[in-house]
Amino acid sequence: MAIFNKVLARMGIGSARVDTKLYKDQLIAGEKIEGVIEVYGGNVEQEIDSIYLNLYTSYIREVNDSKVKENYLLNSFKIADPFVIQSQEKKEIPFSFDLPADTPVTMGRTRVWIATGLDIKNAVDPSDVDHMEVLPHPILHATINAMSDMGFRLRQVECEEAPRRLRGRLPFLQEFEFVPTRGAFHGKLDELELMFYFRAPGKFDVLMEVDRRSRGISGFLAEALELDETLVRFTVTDEDIPQLKSLLESVVARYS
Repeated sequence: MAIFNKVLARMGIGSARVDTKLYKDQLIAGEKIEGVIEVYGGNVEQEIDSIYLNLYTSYIREVNDSKVKENYLLNSFKIADPFVIQSQEKKEIPFSFDLPADTPVTMGRTRVWIATGLDIKNAVDPSDVDHMEVLPHPILHATINAMSDMGFRLRQVECEEAPRRLRGRLPFLQEFEFVPTRGAFHGKLDELELMFYFRAPGKFDVLMEVDRRSRGISGFLAEALELDETLVRFTVTDEDIPQLKSLLESVVARYS
């Protein structure tokens, strides 16, 4: 029977299993993730080569004129060295690591999750998936509020593959797409997109794409040639938050 149980365990039946519990599942990028990994022994003793935590998100990229969603590994962490888990034994392994500062926020279609895995030699590796909520940094939060005060509605938030010239550490950018529904820019702009690059604690570079509304035949031709779009880059820090609305208004007005 013992041999039969070992065979089943190698197939993943009656094998060890894992469950990750986060102390907080709402975090701002750059904060520390803390939790505990619970490992439950199966029907037989098994040697665990390692425990790993993989932090994932996904983004949209174009392949042969079609848009596909691709999972992306933001970071990977090895949590434990080899150990043996006895039959029906329970082990608790605490962990902590920093959520990367460029982790996208979980707004719109963006999702972020942790995949926990046990590496068991000659057996099916059990795993566990835990989604988490990544909240906007105060600068992002203030920017979104300022755009709303200026009459813009946040229409879409999505991670999309970035041109090589605009990439940072990641192959994608998270785009915040706004449309003017009232105020001074209603009727002047089709849309406005914002993208954020983390530079240092409390400091972001902002890439703004201003899409002006076409007017008449010349405007139509400009739109067809994408000449009606302007890319603007500027820096925002924590100290800019109190006057962020006026700062954004001046930038948008200059290029609208």
